[in-house]
Amino acid sequence: MDIAEFKASLGDDAPPKSLSKAMQALWRVAKGEWDPAHKLVQDQDDATGAWVHAHLHRVEGDLSNAAYWYRRAGKPECAASLDTERDEIALALL
Repeated sequence: MDIAEFKASLGDDAPPKSLSKAMQALWRVAKGEWDPAHKLVQDQDDATGAWVHAHLHRVEGDLSNAAYWYRRAGKPECAASLDTERDEIALALL
């Protein structure tokens, strides 16, 4: 799957089954489903899950919590728009 296919899948009712938990979380948050997205990344205890977790807390507006997750991910805090960051993460993970 590439970024164009990922974005096209946002018109579907559910994320593609082939997506990782982190990508499913990005898919869910892109659809405005923050709670299900957060549950997915809470179960992924690695740098990838932490990176998506940081993004979710930015979406939520909890920047101090986001900063913690960026540190856990080994990533700098992001100042780009939420959509741009989501696309950058998706591109890196696809």
